[in-house]
Amino acid sequence: MVEKRIIEVVGAIIKDGDRYLVGQRAANKSQGGLWEFMGGKIEPGETPEQALARECREELALEIENEKIIDAVIHDYPEKTIRLTLIACTPKTGSAPVALEHQQIRWVTRDEMAALPFCPADADLIKMLSF
Repeated sequence: MVEKRIIEVVGAIIKDGDRYLVGQRAANKSQGGLWEFMGGKIEPGETPEQALARECREELALEIENEKIIDAVIHDYPEKTIRLTLIACTPKTGSAPVALEHQQIRWVTRDEMAALPFCPADADLIKMLSF
């Protein structure tokens, strides 16, 4: 049996008061229609924090600060294995998110998050967190 390479990805817990920013994946992408924390693949030579800052700019036109690694989870999808590192951060003053790659983005409370269908790896992290 061939072992799958682990793809390193980052996800953002972007918090504003008691609400968290989540995005619904585009219908034409893998896991289309499911909700997720913002983020993406870590490029060669990037730290997780650098990758997250880049992804937030690319996906949301959002500048972030106060980055802190919270946790990570390894998740096996049928076509790939990912290690999702979750990083807490806040929007920089004056920076507001715009849905550039997602069907929609939404600020939700922890309770509202429970009602949304999340990508499996993101759902794993929600269960582990006490944020």
